[in-house]
Amino acid sequence: MTRPVSNLTSLALGVSLGGRAVLRGIDLSVQSGTVTAVLGPNGAGKSTLLNCLAGLMRPSSGAVRLDDSPLSVMPARTRARRIAVLPQTPEIAWPVEARALVGLGRTPFIGARGLTAEDEAAVEQALAAAGAADLAHRSVDTLSGGERARVLIARALAGEPDWLLADEPMTGLDPAHQLDAVGLFRSMAEAGVGVIVTLHDLSLALRIADRIVVLADGAVIGDGPAATVLTPELIASAYGIR
Repeated sequence: MTRPVSNLTSLALGVSLGGRAVLRGIDLSVQSGTVTAVLGPNGAGKSTLLNCLAGLMRPSSGAVRLDDSPLSVMPARTRARRIAVLPQTPEIAWPVEARALVGLGRTPFIGARGLTAEDEAAVEQALAAAGAADLAHRSVDTLSGGERARVLIARALAGEPDWLLADEPMTGLDPAHQLDAVGLFRSMAEAGVGVIVTLHDLSLALRIADRIVVLADGAVIGDGPAATVLTPELIASAYGIR
């Protein structure tokens, strides 16, 4: 089944926190079926942008739209069915079995009777896709950082979203599992999912992304095809290095 094309758009997006402008006039339109990498130094506003695009943070100015609907008026359950979020520092407050944690990715779909056979199948597929099937019956508090990262990716996949927004998803993964994640995100995009990831690793960004957006001081200073946007001049402007 082919997914319909979807667009996630920010219009003159601005966010101020504590009197400081974290994001300034961000205009972006991202189409599903692609991988977009958001780059920039610490404090550039990458996580804030992702939270706004996910509907988890209300901007100080401007708006975010999912297709024809403003996120600000979209019911939370509807939004959660369409947009999965993989946070940078997720909190897991109790020693839950990994499979149960992945099952939480089905929460927007669960009715009064709990997980259905369809939900269970989605959980199994997500565990397999994230390379975490062998961790299914481990308690998450016994997992390494990389193992936990794979389980959390599986939780995001379990909801079969139209969009996956991932904040530093490679953190804690060893090189082999980083490449596995790259392949997974690429295959999701090829299946019609819109994937937006924040990254620090420029080489991984070049490997994974169709499009790269570079932030600095809360503004977009570079936006274009992955193969051409990361010029020496732009890297010097964003990161202060050559």
